[in-house]
Amino acid sequence: MKSIYPRLVLYLDLVRWNRPAGWLLLLWPTLSALWIAANGFPGWHLLSVFTLGTILMRSAGCCFNDVADREFDRHVKRTQARPVTTGAVSVKEALLLGAVLALLAFALVLSTNAATIGWSFAALAIALIYPYAKRFFAMPQAVLGVAFSFGIPMAFSAVQATVPLLAWVLLLGNLFWVLAYDTEYAMVDRDDDLAIGMKTSAITLGQWDVPAVMLSYLVYLVVWDVALMPYAQGTWSYLAFTLAFGQVAWHYTLIRDRSRAGCFRAFRLNHWLGFTLFAGIAASYALK
Repeated sequence: MKSIYPRLVLYLDLVRWNRPAGWLLLLWPTLSALWIAANGFPGWHLLSVFTLGTILMRSAGCCFNDVADREFDRHVKRTQARPVTTGAVSVKEALLLGAVLALLAFALVLSTNAATIGWSFAALAIALIYPYAKRFFAMPQAVLGVAFSFGIPMAFSAVQATVPLLAWVLLLGNLFWVLAYDTEYAMVDRDDDLAIGMKTSAITLGQWDVPAVMLSYLVYLVVWDVALMPYAQGTWSYLAFTLAFGQVAWHYTLIRDRSRAGCFRAFRLNHWLGFTLFAGIAASYALK
């Protein structure tokens, strides 16, 4: 047991187990889509599949991402102590752990339907592409936006066995949310990324980073608000969107001076924005 425990601690660090903000950012829009697709509570089976699947796939993504970025991460203050970067966990170990976690997530998907199983392969492909997008694309956060939003069409597919236009509209809106919070994240590492030649939205946008983040937040909220008008209505939905706009205004106060601490805090608090909308959507269906 003494020999197993230190490895377990390293593996938990690798998958960011003590930093749940990452999988919460994936979870809330996915659960929102489940509620909308099911016209209310989707049942314990789908709720469990998508909650556990989100945690597993985010953890697998951390493994693959850290392997892909291991040479870059050693030059970035925030990431230079990651287990793969330091060599505490080998590349083979990280890839094996990531594969096991992804297979467990796939096993959950197998309990849904053929359409959702098919979409899961597209989701995996995008997740594997993202770490390398930072080498070639000026705005790799847009690729992450697709990866982090793919739970939306999969949720609709699991409930309805099809992906309607509404799902793609919500995915598009959610992409702008990801662009907003991951640009905040990139603003933390801008100096390091410039030194090593990494491409990020924070570098590409330059002095327009803060306005672009705020515009992305607004596009996200407006798209979701308009798209959901025929579905999630009532006091709770209106209150949720009002609180969400208030959070966006608060985020501006955190990032306007572009400090590392402020930008990182803004990023880490984004899951509350997603939770606020989910809570409003779920309450609007429960109290019809």
